Amino acid sequence: MSDVETVRPEKGRSRRRRILTRVAIGFLVLALVVVGFLVFTYNKLENNINAIAPDLGDNRPAQVEVEGPEEPLNVLVMGSDDRSGTDIGGETPGLSDTTMLLHLSADRRRAYGVSLPRDLMVQRPACPGKNGKTIPAGLTQFNEAYADGGPACTVRTVEAITKVRIDHFVVINFAGFKDMVNAVDGVKVCVPNEVNDTIGNIYLPAGTYKVNGNQALDYVRVRHGLGLENGDIGRMKRQQAFIAAMVAKVVSRGTLANPLRLYRFLDAATSSLTTDRGFAKLRELVSLGTSLQDIGLDNIAFVTVPNEEYQPDPNRLQLAPEATGLWRKIRFDKALGSYGADALVPGRKPGELPTDGASGSPSASPSGSASASPSPTTTPDQAAARAAAEAARKQAAEDAGLCA
Repeated sequence: MSDVETVRPEKGRSRRRRILTRVAIGFLVLALVVVGFLVFTYNKLENNINAIAPDLGDNRPAQVEVEGPEEPLNVLVMGSDDRSGTDIGGETPGLSDTTMLLHLSADRRRAYGVSLPRDLMVQRPACPGKNGKTIPAGLTQFNEAYADGGPACTVRTVEAITKVRIDHFVVINFAGFKDMVNAVDGVKVCVPNEVNDTIGNIYLPAGTYKVNGNQALDYVRVRHGLGLENGDIGRMKRQQAFIAAMVAKVVSRGTLANPLRLYRFLDAATSSLTTDRGFAKLRELVSLGTSLQDIGLDNIAFVTVPNEEYQPDPNRLQLAPEATGLWRKIRFDKALGSYGADALVPGRKPGELPTDGASGSPSASPSGSASASPSPTTTPDQAAARAAAEAARKQAAEDAGLCA
């Protein structure tokens, strides 16, 4: 009996060791599987990106040194109207109907995107064409730079007219845009009146609802029948409102805290991107997304470069004199100031004023929208002026086909 009692503890310890060994092996295998999956996912997402080495020439603006823990970042975002992978009919020579200059400040406390109308008449520099021949410099419509010379010619043109050095560029196609919207489970829009655009074959019912897929493409493409401000300017304002809403959804916990939804968004985004080689790294794109999240929605703004009618052709535009001041703010990494008075900000409705007036860094109320009530020190004249400005902005939003 005593012999049996002396053997049992040894057997018990041996059994415990076997169990612990199996548990340790199980955890090791699980860790290897997780690491392997993360490596596979990282490589897949990075390999999705189409990287090119554009010829940007030697006559480029100098990089302006400013104070800050990092360098300012200027990314030119272009939307290609390549229709493969969509239900959109018709043919296109390959245009960039959407172009936005995204600026992140050196202190990573603010960011703003400046839209450039496709119908701007600009002095384009000489560019290498898609057929290998040099495209001569001259006066032309802005979006023809992309059609003739692709992203490189667009970058050269933007640098020539702004004197801002572009650090990186990104091209997103229609199919990728549609997939990104689907990946975040759609974006809510507000259409003030029914749209039946026979020119673009677009139908949109009136009301507030969520759009996915091709309906989202229709919303950002429509140029007729949505507001009084038809054409390119009205469409740009709707695009800014849509992008602001999508940015708000991407940086929200609903996307970032949902691994599957986040992966689908990143997969859709990287699959649709064409960038310069320096930006074709997942860590660079993740760093950009992290910076936008850290900056906060209230300090991200979308504006349109000041423009005016091009006198020789009322269907075309040209840069207004005020555009020079906006380009200087970007070049020297300054806040938007008065240029941000009409900015679209994620989390703020179109036409809604920031609480601190017309600044480039609005502060939001706890509810996520700006308060329009005057402070105790506001005079009656100031309150009246503020109310009139708010009414004018709301009317401008509705004229552009946006619900205020």
